[in-house]
Amino acid sequence: MNLTLSVDEKIVRKARKAAASMGMSLNEAVRRFLLELGGGDSVDQDIVEMRDLSLRSGGDSRGQPIDREGLHERP
Repeated sequence: MNLTLSVDEKIVRKARKAAASMGMSLNEAVRRFLLELGGGDSVDQDIVEMRDLSLRSGGDSRGQPIDREGLHERP
């Protein structure tokens, strides 16, 4: 289904930039918002999204275990 909205250009620019910083298009961000608003997400979809975000994050502990105290140590 296509949906037409009236939104101020300034808001659209800011929203598009925010969506891009999260690695998605504005269209995808709006679609996700509407899914959440309508209660359409399932646990399985949440798991897939979390796994996808984790893989795209670029984080890498290089196999080193991270403990609570070690997080606050300064070299």
